[in-house]
Amino acid sequence: MTNRASGTFEVKLSPLEMDEPTLGRMSIDKQFHGDLEGVSKGQMLTAGTEVKGSAAYVAVERITGTLAGRSGSFVLQHYASLNRGAPQQSIAVVPDSGAGQLQGLAGTMTIRIADGKHFYDFDYTLVPAP
Repeated sequence: MTNRASGTFEVKLSPLEMDEPTLGRMSIDKQFHGDLEGVSKGQMLTAGTEVKGSAAYVAVERITGTLAGRSGSFVLQHYASLNRGAPQQSIAVVPDSGAGQLQGLAGTMTIRIADGKHFYDFDYTLVPAP
């Protein structure tokens, strides 16, 4: 059975050294609130273009916290792009990355930004607790 967790998050992106002007590298620090309560650490690579509204990023982050009353951690893999302003994103749990009480977690996340605030919807499955 697929479950849905929703809420908000704050994100701090800090630039890391990169020698290519159209490429970027950043550290990620997030604080999740709502059905998923926790923090994450990760890294992001970005690519910009000369066309306004076209760009891409990939990222990996480890989230540590509580989901559905179970504590542990898991890793998300991000792949996203903007094609002249039209967004496309794929954010998924890395297979077998669930640890602690989140072992066996699988799912996908979508991110929305409205009025400068970040929101998430996380559709997931979790093996029943023993």
